[in-house]
Amino acid sequence: MIAVDWGTTTFRAYRLAPAGSIVEKRSAELGILAVQGDKFAEALESQIGDWLDADSGPVVMSGMIGSRQGWKEAPYAQCPAGAKEIAACMVEVRWGTSRSAWIVPGLSCRDRQGVPDVMRGEETQILGALDDVLEHSARICLPGTHSKWVQLEGGRMTRFATHMTGEVFAVLKAHSILGRMMTAADFDPVAFQSGVLRAREPGGLLHHLFGVRSRGLVGDLTDDDSAAYLSGVLIGHELAAIPRLTGAVYLLGVPQLARLYAEALRTYGVDAGVLDPDSAVSGLFKLAQTLPGS
Repeated sequence: MIAVDWGTTTFRAYRLAPAGSIVEKRSAELGILAVQGDKFAEALESQIGDWLDADSGPVVMSGMIGSRQGWKEAPYAQCPAGAKEIAACMVEVRWGTSRSAWIVPGLSCRDRQGVPDVMRGEETQILGALDDVLEHSARICLPGTHSKWVQLEGGRMTRFATHMTGEVFAVLKAHSILGRMMTAADFDPVAFQSGVLRAREPGGLLHHLFGVRSRGLVGDLTDDDSAAYLSGVLIGHELAAIPRLTGAVYLLGVPQLARLYAEALRTYGVDAGVLDPDSAVSGLFKLAQTLPGS
């Protein structure tokens, strides 16, 4: 089969052997926003046309390619959901005389106040990592621009919550007065931990954010340490918002972010497991097994 992880900014494709191992992989800065005039079929052909000519197996794609701005919208599957429910909501696209591909839907839920939450792409990563989650009940955190906290029960995603931690950090660093006091320096783990601990104190996020500036003004923080401290404050407040932060927690993301979150979680006495950040390929392989003829 061919597995495609097609996001907002990046295109990644994997040619898989019948047992699921990666035979070849390709990537390009060809996210959905870079595709002009909705020419997604042409964009796909430009990257893996030779694979499509050589292989007769299914093509399964996940990520923002299934969003409203993508090739064809794949409506969100509803929580609780596992591989079976997600596979049932996949949509097919066809082009040329005989080409076709399947697009994985995102996942949606509502919080206890009825406010909706959505993900697209992360559900496939989680499906691919499930074999390494040993507990019946566990949480998976996917840190990033929009961090996800997902509750698992028996291999199914029952609910989740999104936190805009990474995006808020980037905006504050680039476009606020806080960023004017920050220099490009090696990330300081002591300053980061200090920020995490500050988030556990009274005052609230908005007050704690101004503390990044005021501590710099009086010399409690250096310009080199301010970014790490700000990161700690934001991640610390993210963790503080997670109810009953106990039990099994797993991290699924790029190693650098996973290490930061693991360090922050230790302040709560939680030792988190780390899952394969490239698990989307395994998730796509699992979903391909549900297609007719597989």
